[in-house]
Amino acid sequence: MDKVAEWVPVVLGVVAGLLLVWLALVLLLWFEQRKHPGKATLLDLLRLAPDVARLLRRLAADRTLPVGVRVWLAVLLVYLVSPIDLIPDFIPVLGYADDALVVAIAVRFATRRAGRAALERHWPGNPAGLAAVLRLAGLPSA
Repeated sequence: MDKVAEWVPVVLGVVAGLLLVWLALVLLLWFEQRKHPGKATLLDLLRLAPDVARLLRRLAADRTLPVGVRVWLAVLLVYLVSPIDLIPDFIPVLGYADDALVVAIAVRFATRRAGRAALERHWPGNPAGLAAVLRLAGLPSA
């Protein structure tokens, strides 16, 4: 029973970190959407995080993409799983904010390197969500 009690804070910390990264992504996309009214609703943006996670998994598995894209996604995963962070997670707000920033930078770089065609090919969500991701990546939308 003692071993279970040791893992509870770790599991809660991981869940809290993932939730914070998801909320940061939603907020970032919501601010971006305000520049382009009528493109996607807040509900669409809330659904976007699971679509982005599936997109990243599909991009990482695509052997036709440049190795750099897959390396960036692998480094991102290692960074998120690693207990060593730029700012320790026990520091309120800032501890998880650095994770959100690293995720945003790595996702933007990987999606820009993968290109619009790869994003369209692997996108699991609706067209409005894809348009939001393309804008966030700095790629031209249709």
